[in-house]
Amino acid sequence: MTEYKVSALNKVVRGPKRASYDVDLINKILDDAFLCHVAYVWNDQAIVIPTAYARKDDKIYIHGSLKNRMMLSLLEAGKASVSVTHLDGLVLARSAFHHSANYRSVNVFGSVRKIEDSEEKMEALKCILNHMVPGHWDNVRHPNNKEFNATLVIEISMDTASAKVRAEGVNDELDDHDKPYWAGVIPIKQVVFDAVSDNDLPKGVKVPQAVLEYVEKNK
Repeated sequence: MTEYKVSALNKVVRGPKRASYDVDLINKILDDAFLCHVAYVWNDQAIVIPTAYARKDDKIYIHGSLKNRMMLSLLEAGKASVSVTHLDGLVLARSAFHHSANYRSVNVFGSVRKIEDSEEKMEALKCILNHMVPGHWDNVRHPNNKEFNATLVIEISMDTASAKVRAEGVNDELDDHDKPYWAGVIPIKQVVFDAVSDNDLPKGVKVPQAVLEYVEKNK
């Protein structure tokens, strides 16, 4: 088992028993999501923004416009912090104090690099789109020169990271167990529904197989 070295930066301080530095687990949590939250500082103001991403090996790709203040701030700083969270359940305890949630979360810390090479940049855009729906890049018009040149793509190296996972039931005080209050867990799962085709599609254009497979897998 390969793990990230624990440091002052990635160490989980609150609830350390739920922490993991296992590379495979961290990658799995990242691969099961599409939106991340990126922290940055702009004009001395701390800001957090959700954005699409993709992971390839130990790199994370994000993209935006050439004037995107988040992207420009990250490039200026040279460092980034990325967070991903899955909400898996609401934990409803007997006491208000012990209410909680089941979740899987990851924090990644890394260096930032602007992707300049055209082939590498296009491959990163392909990676991001295919992270949304695997194989869908082959079903779309690829960026033209104007779109491509107007897009800024950033690579964030996964220099270090940590995961925090809660997957358990209620942790009430023993004195509360005999009291007449309900306690339990409400599981939460993100699901998809059948794809809805655009009304203006030309006659005969069918839902791509990659989309059908994605829907079937995530129903």
